[in-house]
Amino acid sequence: MQGFGWIMSIIIGGLAGWIAEKVMKFDTGLLMNIVLGIAGALVGNFLLNLVNISLGGSFFGQLIVAIVGACILIYAYRMIKSSQA
Repeated sequence: MQGFGWIMSIIIGGLAGWIAEKVMKFDTGLLMNIVLGIAGALVGNFLLNLVNISLGGSFFGQLIVAIVGACILIYAYRMIKSSQA
């Protein structure tokens, strides 16, 4: 989340994690939502950089990237968890 301070990154991360939690029907708390959102933003930005796509440094662009990244992380967690069962 380049160009955003720590506070804004936490806000975007929390919002993105909460939205991803609702989309993926994954019950977590506030702290986990923030972690998922921030980690999702990192994953999403990394994947977009691999294919040379940029959504810019806007709030909504980073929010979308963070939501998609958080959904990918939730999906990966579920796949790992189901393979262990």
